[in-house]
Amino acid sequence: MFWLELVVLFSMLVIGARRGGLFLGMAGGAGMAILVFGFQLTPANPPINVILIIATVILAAGSMQAAGGMDYMVDLAERLLRKNPKNITFLAPLVVYLFCFMSGTGYVAFSLLPVIAEVARESGVRPERPLSIVAAASQQAVIASPISAATAVMIGVFLPLNIGLVDILKVIIPATLTGVVAGALYASRMGKDLDKDPEYLERVAKGEVPPLANKTYHKKRFAPEAKLSVLLFLLGTAAIVLFGTFPGLRPVLNHGGTMQPLAMPATIEMVMLVVATIIVVFCKVNVGKISEGSVFKSGMIGVLVVFGVAWMSETMVNANSSLIKDSVQAAVTAYPWMFVFAVFAVDVLIASQSVSAAAMMPLGVMLGVPATALIGMYPAVNSHFFLPTSTIQVTSVALDSTKTTKIGKFVLNHSFMMPGFVTMAAAILAGFLLAEVFLG
Repeated sequence: MFWLELVVLFSMLVIGARRGGLFLGMAGGAGMAILVFGFQLTPANPPINVILIIATVILAAGSMQAAGGMDYMVDLAERLLRKNPKNITFLAPLVVYLFCFMSGTGYVAFSLLPVIAEVARESGVRPERPLSIVAAASQQAVIASPISAATAVMIGVFLPLNIGLVDILKVIIPATLTGVVAGALYASRMGKDLDKDPEYLERVAKGEVPPLANKTYHKKRFAPEAKLSVLLFLLGTAAIVLFGTFPGLRPVLNHGGTMQPLAMPATIEMVMLVVATIIVVFCKVNVGKISEGSVFKSGMIGVLVVFGVAWMSETMVNANSSLIKDSVQAAVTAYPWMFVFAVFAVDVLIASQSVSAAAMMPLGVMLGVPATALIGMYPAVNSHFFLPTSTIQVTSVALDSTKTTKIGKFVLNHSFMMPGFVTMAAAILAGFLLAEVFLG
């Protein structure tokens, strides 16, 4: 029966992934119903803490966006990029990483794509180079952010193993930065310079490349409330890291007869709710605008998707724990790197870090894959560069007026493939090494 149940799980993931968005969560719920009503499996506990962490972070980020804070962050990033146009291939991924890390979302990267394409061409840099690595950098930043949905999933999985937020971050932040730098080095050597590229020069001669617009950056004015909302959001993020680093800062409460510090999931949820409240009150936010923003909408979709997929996956894994351990535990424990390929393949299919982590990390724990190895391979949930179908990839191709950023004739030979592979491989290798050093 296990193999039939596994077929159900992956079939529902495939069906959900084909339509994407909310439907992936619906398909997960439908798969859950099949497992329970059809195979008589006992439902696992829904991932409540993961869901609540994501929801509260999205509420705070959505409040910041409604206050104008997200636009202010994008403007700051644009100014940084325009100050050093010749180094755009290295600066763009690092700037995008920083701002996506701070916000916990890839929204900033998407908003900066037109600027990156424009600045690259103006400075004579092949736009394919910065655009291809920026896509990978934004994905790496999201899994390293202490307030992203993917990190919320990791906290839920590893907290029972006495591995907390700070333990994860001190491995993943330097690992992902290593990957981004490696990817940028590779991207900087992609293709020929524009003035030496015969295909580009031929298109210019034929008049197929639009002339450069004489654009100058005009400093935008932002209300003090927009700037304050960013400060408050970042202070909330810093508070979460401090509470995770120093458990003594958290109140000590009675948990079943023993005195223990307040659990990190509840701490994160309360901090983010407080941040959202303060932003609304002091930044004069129209509460109705919060739910209308792109951050809130996409985030709440993510909540429902994680709910459906994680619940289905956890139910199947729990019901077959003995069989799974007996059949493949020895091989995976001896060669934990093998599990990397499974995580990679699932994310290619699902194209969501948080959902992939929710589906695969509990399975890895159940199989006996060492926690250090699972954290080290965490960047493998960033494999959705493999198929050139994500919004950031499609938009990058459309925005590059030089047509150097492209999807090849064979689909997989696209501009994002090698920078993505190099970034992910370097991040995983660094992750394995750092996990052994810090957590081994």
